[in-house]
Parts: sequence; C-alpha cells; structure tokens
Amino acid sequence: MNGGNIDWRELFLSADGRLPRTPFLIGSTILIAITAIYESLVGPVGHWLTGLIVYPAILYAGACLASKRLHDRGRSGWWAALILFALAVIWPHPAGFVDFLLMLVLVWAAIELGLMESEQGANRYGPNPLRPAQA
Repeated sequence: MNGGNIDWRELFLSADGRLPRTPFLIGSTILIAITAIYESLVGPVGHWLTGLIVYPAILYAGACLASKRLHDRGRSGWWAALILFALAVIWPHPAGFVDFLLMLVLVWAAIELGLMESEQGANRYGPNPLRPAQA
C-alpha cells in the first residue's frame, strides 16, 4: 500500500512486510468471493480438471495476505498455515469435534487479523504501514 492505493500484485503475491486491517479485509473478501463463485460455477468434473490450478493459487494468495497481516500484528507469518489449514478443512460445511476445534482457530484469526489494530511503531517485519517513520 502506498499513499492509500493498493498494489494488488503485492497484496496477493508477496508475504513480505506488513498489511493494515482494511486492505486485509478487502483482500480476504475478494478471495472468499472468488472461491465461492468458482465452486458454484464449476461442477465435480470441473474441480478435477481445474481445481489443481485454482485452489493452490487461492491458497498461495491467502497465505501471502494472512502472513502480511500477521506480521502487522507482530506474529510470524507461519501462523497463516494453521489458519488456511483450518479454513480448508471446514469449508464449506463444518461437522464434528475436530471441525469445532478448527473453528476456534478461525475465530481467533478473525479477531486477531480482522478486529485488532496494527502493532504500534516498527517491528521486525517493517515500519507501521499506517504511521510511517518520521524523517
């Protein structure tokens, strides 16, 4: 993000740096919408033909997005693996005790990434994207 503009390539293809809450929420909404639209348009045969390309691309973009937001909160981007695993296991219909536990992971992620503010000041992942360092 530079000057309030979103660099879409950077948003979905790089896990480096920090990401404020609003671009994270926009990017997450886009990825969830793409996944839902894809699944509604493509039947079971289509999943076998295109799913091996579409799902890894969506997971990669989601990992980049979540990693940057986790960095903004001062956390390792590797937590994104747990979040995406939980989402992949329970999507679209959670059922059973393990899915309940994974749903708790998603509740934590929603609070941590969607509601909490950026970590104040610079951290090991870079300067605060909302309050750049004064020269």
